[in-house]
Amino acid sequence: MVPLQKQYVPIRRDGNVVSYKTAYSGQIYVGFRETQNFSVVFDTGSGHFFLPSVDCSSESCRSHRKYDVKRSSTAKFVDHDGAPAERSEDEVAISFGTGSIRGNFVEELVCFSEPKGTDAKADNGCARINLVTATQMTDEPFSSFSFDGVVGLGLGALAVEPNFSIFQQLTKITHSNFMPQFAYFLSEHDDLPSEISFGGHNPKRMQSALRWVPVFKPELGFWQVRILRLSVDGKELDFCRDGDCVAIADTGTSLLGAPRQFTQQLHRLLARRVLQTPEQSDELDCRDFPGPDILFELEGGVEVRLGGREYSRPAPMKVPNAQAELQIVCRASLLPVDPTPSLGAKAFILGEPMLRKYYTVYDWERTSVGFALARHGQDESREVVHL
Repeated sequence: MVPLQKQYVPIRRDGNVVSYKTAYSGQIYVGFRETQNFSVVFDTGSGHFFLPSVDCSSESCRSHRKYDVKRSSTAKFVDHDGAPAERSEDEVAISFGTGSIRGNFVEELVCFSEPKGTDAKADNGCARINLVTATQMTDEPFSSFSFDGVVGLGLGALAVEPNFSIFQQLTKITHSNFMPQFAYFLSEHDDLPSEISFGGHNPKRMQSALRWVPVFKPELGFWQVRILRLSVDGKELDFCRDGDCVAIADTGTSLLGAPRQFTQQLHRLLARRVLQTPEQSDELDCRDFPGPDILFELEGGVEVRLGGREYSRPAPMKVPNAQAELQIVCRASLLPVDPTPSLGAKAFILGEPMLRKYYTVYDWERTSVGFALARHGQDESREVVHL
């Protein structure tokens, strides 16, 4: 179980903070004896594990802790397919949503809890894992956030080679209690840590039973599920009637993503006028103002429902009406998703708004995603259930 710390990065418009980008990072421990510690984001939307290298001179690397292969007695150089190599020569370029990195390959001992005693084994949350040591990192998004690296938890197709898919590597662990699953919890309260668990899930973070949905087209590498029907305020929308809509559970996205050609219509459906004077708007948080529900009906009879509390932009907008009078409007915070060959033209991204409301479990062996309503109580007791 790895606790996650939340970082806020403000998004400003006309000098005002209208929303925040967020990132949730946890500590990992690389190498043994002389351990190097790093904060990482666990991202289901990417397929590689990377850390900044001491050989990186990019401005974005200077503000982060950097991995030094020369300090490690457990590191081994490998090539692009994971085969042993005498030195680091093969190079890879990896793109993320708003940036990219370039780096080399290393096999290293990685622990998800601080190693104790004289040995670092699977029983203690450790495994030998292939990772990328970044020699170049773009300023965006990496300069904006305090985390050092990214642990990609996407399915195998998102990695350059199956041997670099971290969960594919974790499934080789012979520890009898390790199950090929991980689970993700985002807390509503900053004083209660969010968490990710490996090898099971934490029932203390659930207030309903898990409902499972099969991954649609797992060969694409995303934890995506089919949307059978999409409704807003109880009315089914035509946009998904052709059966081509999918929803991707993405722990690396702060917002609710919607297909770009659909965002304008969805904004109109979710906007609501607030009966307050413009002078009162500075005191209003739109997340506390009710809005119509978005209902995603998925395979297996599973429903994911998001309300105004989940999708709203906190700051209201002042919009002139037909009489040129200012009115206060609450709007959704949506991320336009461009069509790509892998995502298709009708992909929704269920990022942080969904992950705060639902506890999610990702089953690598069955290629399924489990959804349960999240429990946001203050009880921090933990009990991992192995399915």
